Order: sequence, then C-alpha cells, then structure tokens
Amino acid sequence: MEGIKFLKRPRLKKPFFVVAWPGMGEVAFKAAGFLVEKLGANEFAGIAAEDFFYLTGSVIKDGIMDIPKLPESKFYFWKNKSGKNDLIIFISNAQPDLSKAETYSQRIIQMAKSFHAEMVISFASMPQPIDHTQESSAWFAATSQDLCAALEKLGLRKLKEGAISGMNGLFLGVAKREGLKGFCLLGEIPLYTIQIENPKASAAVVSALGKILDIKIDPVSLIEQAQNMENEINKLLDYLRPGTGPGQGPIGEDEVEKIKKALSQLTKLPASVKEKIEQLFLAAQDDLTRAGELKVELDKWNAYKEYEDRFLDLFRKSKEKGN
Repeated sequence: MEGIKFLKRPRLKKPFFVVAWPGMGEVAFKAAGFLVEKLGANEFAGIAAEDFFYLTGSVIKDGIMDIPKLPESKFYFWKNKSGKNDLIIFISNAQPDLSKAETYSQRIIQMAKSFHAEMVISFASMPQPIDHTQESSAWFAATSQDLCAALEKLGLRKLKEGAISGMNGLFLGVAKREGLKGFCLLGEIPLYTIQIENPKASAAVVSALGKILDIKIDPVSLIEQAQNMENEINKLLDYLRPGTGPGQGPIGEDEVEKIKKALSQLTKLPASVKEKIEQLFLAAQDDLTRAGELKVELDKWNAYKEYEDRFLDLFRKSKEKGN
C-alpha cells in the first residue's frame, strides 16, 4: 500500500477506525493515546513521515544542537473478544501542513477501506464558556441523520452548527466524501484553557466512545490527572483573583481574558502547534496569501503577541521585494 509501512497485517472483524491528532486542550491526542494504553493495542503500521512533514529547525539540549525527529503517524489494532467490532486507532503526534492535509487524509482512508472499516471516528475539543470545575460533556457531529439519531438516543449532545478545525475535523469531511460513515466526539473545555492539556475532556470523550461501542473503558487515570490540573488552575486563580474557587461564582468575561493571558504566559504551546506555526511561517514567506491561515492559527492559540514581530516582518519583507 503506497506510503504505508507495515510491521504486520492483522485480520480484523468489521473494525471501527479511530483517528487523532494534537489540538486544543490535547483532547483528541490524549484520548486516543489513553485508548491504546488502556486496551493494550498493538502497533502494526505507519505512514512515511517524509511524505508530509519537513524539518524547520534544530533542538537544543544541555547546549547541544541536534536535528529533531520527524513526527510519527502510527496505526494500532485491538481485537474485541466480547463484541462484533475490532478497533484500529491511528495517532499522529503532529498535524501536516494544510496544503498536504487532503492527500494525507486520503492515505489514511486508503487504509480504512482496505480493512473494510465499518465506521470512522475522530475526537476534538469544544471550547465553551464553562468553568474548569464543571464536568465536561461530550458532543458529537456525524456524517448522516441516521447516525445523529442513534447517538442522540445514547444521551449525547448534537453540535447543530459550527466548525471543527484542523485534521480532527477535516479528516471526517474527506472520509464522508469518499463514502465512509462516521462521527466526531467533542469534549468541552473552558475557553481560557485551550493551551493546556484537558484530561477531563479526554475522559468525557473516552467514556462516550465506550458507551457507543459497548466497551468497558474506565478513564480513572484521566480523571485523576484532571483533578491535579484543576488544583493547579485553582492556585493560579487564587493568585489572580483572591477568593476565586469552587462556590465563588462564575468567572466574568474580563476575568476570562486575564486568565487566558496568564495561562498563555505560564504555559507553553504544544510542540506540535509550534511545529505547525513554523511551517506556516515558511509557507507565508514564499506565498504571502498563506499569512491569513497563519494569523488564524496564532489567534486560535492566543499566541499572536508572541509572534507579532515575525508576522509583521512578512509584510515588510514583501514590500521590500516589491520595491
């Protein structure tokens, strides 16, 4: 199969096909990784990284520079001994450049079709005006009305309008066009926590998937991580807003902006996001029309201020070339 390296070729029965990439709150990536670990899924194939990713710089450790490894895109399988559907789980630790996203999706869909996948499933985050102490609900968007009806019967909430950005959303749209059916599960995250991991939302997504597939998946370790994360955010809130905490009332819009700003200063962008931003800067240097795409990505992660000088330099250099 073109561009796919196999370690083995498992025989699977009517597999459901789960895909995940890093994104806001790392909801999808963390949920899929948890599934692989909890179920004991086995790696069996991977996509050649050099077809879709390229190096953008060096990494430094203890003062020594080195070239980083290209992102990994791996397929895992799990045999469901008590049910009718096995699982294939695809995880990549970075999203490709959007100019290659459709071709990349096609390669994964090629794999799904070769195993006669019964359903494709993606995960994503859903930023909402909620407090970090609230439970995270799982929402969904599906490729057909029949699927919507079936998921609503299970108590999941339907996303009636909107968009799902990045590969976690794009892939399902391409899959539908290619004749595959499926759905996306979205875990709620507070608006002010998009730059940090949200294991509570990942747990909500995993629990919803277990309910849908009738698989026993206990997300207790994710819930424990969520509690630790909640405690750390409470400490930050106590510093920013004395008296804030459980039972202290809702957080206002002005305070949300302060919290977002503080969290962006105290936390780092995920490595995969930094990589994508660097790729977009390179693309915009060659084609200034890509600057809009770059600005959208920076705004999404509340990172424009951090990159503002470099972003404006794109236009200054373009003007100089014009002269």
